[in-house]
Amino acid sequence: MMHYSKWLIDIKNRAALRNASQTPPNSDWASGGSVEDVPNERSEPGQRNSELKQGYKIIKKIGEGTFSEVVKTQSLKDGKFYACKTMKQSISSLEQANNLREVQAMKRLSPHANIVQLHELVYDKETGTVSLICELMEMNIYEYIQGRKSPLPEHTVKHYMYQLCKSLEHMHRCGIFHRDIKPENILIKQNMLKLGDFGSCRSVHSKPPHTEYISTRWYRAPECLLTDGYYSLKMDIWSAGCVFFEIMSLNPLFPGTNELDQVAKIHEVLGTPDHNVLQKFKQSRAMHFNFPQKKGTGLSRLIPHCPAPALSLLYQMLAYDPDERISADTALRHMYFREIRLTEKKAESLHRTANVDGLDSGGLQNSLEHLWRPTRLGRQLRGRHTRQTPLSHNIKHVADPVLRRNLPHYPTELPKRSLVVPQISFPVSGVPAYTVTHRGTLPAISSQKCHSRLIKPREESHRAAYKTYYMPPWTGSEEPTDLRDPGQWPTATGTASFQKHFVQFQAD
Repeated sequence: MMHYSKWLIDIKNRAALRNASQTPPNSDWASGGSVEDVPNERSEPGQRNSELKQGYKIIKKIGEGTFSEVVKTQSLKDGKFYACKTMKQSISSLEQANNLREVQAMKRLSPHANIVQLHELVYDKETGTVSLICELMEMNIYEYIQGRKSPLPEHTVKHYMYQLCKSLEHMHRCGIFHRDIKPENILIKQNMLKLGDFGSCRSVHSKPPHTEYISTRWYRAPECLLTDGYYSLKMDIWSAGCVFFEIMSLNPLFPGTNELDQVAKIHEVLGTPDHNVLQKFKQSRAMHFNFPQKKGTGLSRLIPHCPAPALSLLYQMLAYDPDERISADTALRHMYFREIRLTEKKAESLHRTANVDGLDSGGLQNSLEHLWRPTRLGRQLRGRHTRQTPLSHNIKHVADPVLRRNLPHYPTELPKRSLVVPQISFPVSGVPAYTVTHRGTLPAISSQKCHSRLIKPREESHRAAYKTYYMPPWTGSEEPTDLRDPGQWPTATGTASFQKHFVQFQAD
């Protein structure tokens, strides 16, 4: 218990150090902030004037990173506010600017509800600077939870994590992984969450080894710490799990001071991994490491009020072995997000029904797309009435399916046909003439169960007509070609061959 209390105190101290070193949160992220220009200490006067010539007015500085600087700008065309991210590196041409990895990633991922939208790329030939004009958000997750004394509501945490998993699923499906998931790069605006800062992203098809010192240390996955750059998209899931814990507890999960301390913090909570898992990491690491066996304290002791589904998802996101770690697509189907999925399906169903019900009959007849769109109303009407469409595949249906129930019903009837059947008379006096008559219409078809002849033979009365006739023999060596020609009727032996053709003629 003493060790656990000391560990909690250490977490709070690390969090206090990070809060002191971070840029203080800015309350003017929203579009209603002040419009006074704030001088940019790192920007040259020529650069600032050139940005003004590009159609944007600098309002204030938002933040600054290692490779870029973000300011709030206002468009001189429409008056809307945007976030302008200016790269610190010099670019030689506009083509090189469009080939930047971050620019390519944002173009490929857009549009998506949980990805920051790229509005415009501005290139200044004089200074060689590139600026990305993006949509403006209110704040990031770190600024949102900083200074809070009470945890966030459970539904808020669930809603934010669902959107974060959707953004990761979209990225990984498009063949990109972020490599720098942390609260500072997750932006929010009211209830909407969007992932930003794609400067460190990489293609999932690129071959390792990758850069070792990637991602922020506190959110770095074990495969990034213990290998020489042999990691993949599953590192984003680990980082998202660390963010998940921080949103719930308002404190970082693994606040290590260096790489060795970072690994030690992970083992204190999750325990030392299995020997087989460490062997995977040793195969791609030049230096050898041996960790003492330790049983972790577990996540439930750090967040005792965490619901069981959330704790289950957190453990799967923080699996030590990346091969056993859950994917973003599977995380979206976790039982923790079941209520959100049901709400989305219900909203989609109501939206489709409203689109169909909101159209008048004239608009419905003029739009075949809305006419045959599968809706819940169409499924309810399916099979309720007798099919009234004619037996023709060339007729296009343009009638309102809702009005079909008011149409008169006509019995389905096959067309009448007049069949002319010749009368057949036998030349032999011993065989009476057999006349086949037809009334001119097809007989009524009644639904009867079909049986095999072996199971239920024909009735004796049906076969009696054929038994009373005399079958004269056939003497020719060839079969008769036309039984309707009296000149080809048989006169000698071969009754079996003739009987076959005669019975076939009667059947026809």
